[in-house]
Amino acid sequence: MFTNYRRQSYYISAYCFIKNQLLLLLNYSYILFNYFCLIIISFQNRTMKVKIVNKSKHALPQYETGASAGMDLRANLENPVQLKPLERVLIPTGLYMELPVGYEAQVRPRSGMAIKHGISVLNTPGTIDADYRGEIRVILVNLSNETYSINDGDRIAQMIISAHVQAQWEEVEILSETKRGAGGFGHTGKK
Repeated sequence: MFTNYRRQSYYISAYCFIKNQLLLLLNYSYILFNYFCLIIISFQNRTMKVKIVNKSKHALPQYETGASAGMDLRANLENPVQLKPLERVLIPTGLYMELPVGYEAQVRPRSGMAIKHGISVLNTPGTIDADYRGEIRVILVNLSNETYSINDGDRIAQMIISAHVQAQWEEVEILSETKRGAGGFGHTGKK
């Protein structure tokens, strides 16, 4: 009789333990499920408000398609600028913005200008920090053999808003080993 009681007590304890573990697992599963749903929803509606002052004669930058990553920046000029071969110039946009901390704007070349005319952004990607309040200006360079004319309202670059983190250095004596090691600059070959 005493043995049966011990055995029943053991089974009841085991049953309660397993039941509690399953409930805990279901609870964590529910929390994870809700967390992932929030992530999916936030990725589906990834927009944020950015304060901007427009002192140009043009509309605000906009996405040309629903899936575009970048918005085109337009030149804000009184007179056309002639960009000679291998020359660089700073082009104003008439735009000023206030990015939230933790975000940056990257200014990149427009692919059409690059391939058709050899025009690129010199410091690509140019970074606009969240604490910068000056006018957005674009450093263009002419890598072609022909003079290129930049006119008021021309789309001269694209701007992407991107989240970033700030690194906290951890100084060490040695780094972990990898298969690649110090190989770089084409170490994997051409084919």
